[in-house]
Amino acid sequence: MAEGSGSAPVSDAAKPAPQAAPDPSPAGAVFISYASQDSGVAQALCTDLERHGVACWIAPRDVRPGDFYADSIVQAINACTVLVLVLSQSSIDSAHVLREVERASAKKRPIIAFRVDATPLPPGLEYFLSASQWIDASGASAERLYPKLIEAIRSRKATPPAPETDPRPSAGSRSKSVLLLPAVAVAVVIALGLAYLVADRFWFARRAMPLPAGPNSTSPRAADAAAAAFAPPAHSIAVLPFVNMSGDARQDYFSDGLSEELLNSLAAVGDLQVAARTSSFTFKGTDADVGVIARKLNVGAVLEGSVRKDGNHVRITAQLINALTGYHLWSQTYDRDLKSVLALQTEIATAVTKALQATLLADAATSIEVGGTQNPAAFDAYLRGKSLERGNFDKQTTLARIAVYSEAIRLDPKFAKAYAGLANAENQYANNFSPDTEVRSYFTRAREAAEKAIALAPELGDAHASVAYVLERGYLEFAHAQAEYDRALALSPNDADVLLRSGVYFTTMGRADAGLAAMRKAIQLDQLNPVSYARLSIALTYAHRYREAIEAGERALQLNPNDDTIRNYVGFNHLLLGELDAAQPLCATAKPSWGGRLCLAVLYDKLHHRPEAEAQLAAMKAEMGQGAAYQYAEIYAQWGDFPKALDWLETAYRLPDPGIGTLRVDSLVDPLRGEPRFREIEHKLQFPN
Repeated sequence: MAEGSGSAPVSDAAKPAPQAAPDPSPAGAVFISYASQDSGVAQALCTDLERHGVACWIAPRDVRPGDFYADSIVQAINACTVLVLVLSQSSIDSAHVLREVERASAKKRPIIAFRVDATPLPPGLEYFLSASQWIDASGASAERLYPKLIEAIRSRKATPPAPETDPRPSAGSRSKSVLLLPAVAVAVVIALGLAYLVADRFWFARRAMPLPAGPNSTSPRAADAAAAAFAPPAHSIAVLPFVNMSGDARQDYFSDGLSEELLNSLAAVGDLQVAARTSSFTFKGTDADVGVIARKLNVGAVLEGSVRKDGNHVRITAQLINALTGYHLWSQTYDRDLKSVLALQTEIATAVTKALQATLLADAATSIEVGGTQNPAAFDAYLRGKSLERGNFDKQTTLARIAVYSEAIRLDPKFAKAYAGLANAENQYANNFSPDTEVRSYFTRAREAAEKAIALAPELGDAHASVAYVLERGYLEFAHAQAEYDRALALSPNDADVLLRSGVYFTTMGRADAGLAAMRKAIQLDQLNPVSYARLSIALTYAHRYREAIEAGERALQLNPNDDTIRNYVGFNHLLLGELDAAQPLCATAKPSWGGRLCLAVLYDKLHHRPEAEAQLAAMKAEMGQGAAYQYAEIYAQWGDFPKALDWLETAYRLPDPGIGTLRVDSLVDPLRGEPRFREIEHKLQFPN
């Protein structure tokens, strides 16, 4: 094709007049990639293939008048089932041909190389073609090998991609096909961080965690109406996890981490609304069409691409797609040293915001690089820590996070983001896994790391959220924590995690309107994350809006039906509404969380089944010891045993138990509010006004 079929720079005047074709972009056609110098070979090959019933897409013939040239190329590659490469010195020298091959590989399309000369392959093409089928016509007449090529195509053609549900053209089809290149093992990331709900013991009286309208089945007519009504916010975007092109699944952490860093870079731009990582990463490894993804995330544009890492060198290919039209807004390939990765993030973010006609101000460009590192090894360790945050929040994973963030800090003692990551991991371990004798030391290290992050990068919003988190949980310094949350929100107003943490906190401090507003904004950015809805459910419980809390919890269960902890949340709110029959099966799950046991201990007492209630309390004490001191105070308060309730409340203050931070809004301890000992403890906590 004219300097490769991806030759966007070729002007319309320079293109040969398009020949008539039955269907300019038939789904399942063979895409023919070639350099303009090999046009004669490519055209003859196309003619013979079509004479034998093999539909082809070839430029410039099949670029429809008025269409953008590069958009047509990308759409055709997405729709094809096989890419045939006319391989020669000319195609090897063509950057456009390389882009087409790389795009086909990223979309998992089979590649058949039809070699017309004996030029050695450069590393860039060798990587993509080393495992694909070759037909060598360099020493013979090309025409004699056409039958062999036709046989190869027919044996490898997969089922054509399914027709688009959206009648508008889509450049971002992610349809399935046969893969002849080395397979990259990818796992579907569903409900990332969901295990946090199981491991994190704050629950109703300790922590808080929250789900948009789910993917309910609808009629075709309703689906058409929904598609027609799709009107995403202006300047809204989702960043999909970039494809790992290294050929080694163990490098997924790097491509995922780089995607997340780019997502965070874009979130730093005030004019952009960026879908949060958990929702975007739900589509990793799926074949969902970009238009479908955009509707589920309610965004107007999607950024996707691929990453190939070789030592300290990285190649990033990125493309921005308009979800309403399916056309490409922008695309670019970057070859860089990892030492310049921060500048690269800024460069890509600038290009994307320009393509979206948003405004990347100078201070926003600066904020993208805040807290980063120029040390490739430290950056690699940091990305490994971020990948562990997307896994199970168990004891071993938390310790591994502490280790790799510590490694990143050792390699670059001025890496502020690594200190923030370390602070969150240390705080996680203190709250969930450390023995009573070690909990203070973990909280101390968490605070030191968070404060170090702020000292290194005062404008890093995540660092302020980290220090607020440890002040709230480990030190009960509520006024100080509130100031840090306010600062984090000012610096990172589009960070879903900051919005969720601060939202729950503000609700527990009696600022329900501000807290719930922050959480609903977070859900707009993270619409497929069950954790977000579970947190919203808990915040609504603290706001005493129990019916709404049940609805949010049920939405979380739609996204993750197997999480008994969320089910316990829903049951607890039925209990608070006095709906005991509805609460019991939801709290009495096969493997109840300690929150489920709390629910049952109160519920059985209300049903006058005191032995069963006491059995639940005994099980909690056996499992958690003094670690659930505040929960014991709640249970005894509901049982009417005020002396024991107040004794445990004083223990919770002395430890301190993070759950006591909900004292101001916790309805379970309402029976104690008139007691002098209760008022004394509440006064000592110094809740902010």
